[in-house]
Amino acid sequence: MKVFATGNLTRQPTPEEQQTVMVKEVPATLQLYLDGKIEQFWFRTDRPGVVFLMDVASVEEAKATVGKLPLAAGGFISFDFTPVGPLTPLGRLIQH
Repeated sequence: MKVFATGNLTRQPTPEEQQTVMVKEVPATLQLYLDGKIEQFWFRTDRPGVVFLMDVASVEEAKATVGKLPLAAGGFISFDFTPVGPLTPLGRLIQH
């Protein structure tokens, strides 16, 4: 299942917190990418935050997975989750 996890900064870390958290956040995010849980990731351009395209078994798994990331666990970011799938109405365009 594909899930978009859209992260919204809820509290700006202080410079000291940022140094402590980001040295853990980046490797943890990259590990999720290498594990195949995050397929793609982007920075938001409309406001501080991120968007992850995740490959997970359920929305609950997506929540649990990103909830362990240091920024989320520290209360600096929250996520909205949107499950997505194939655009099935396109099947009507295929003539059998």
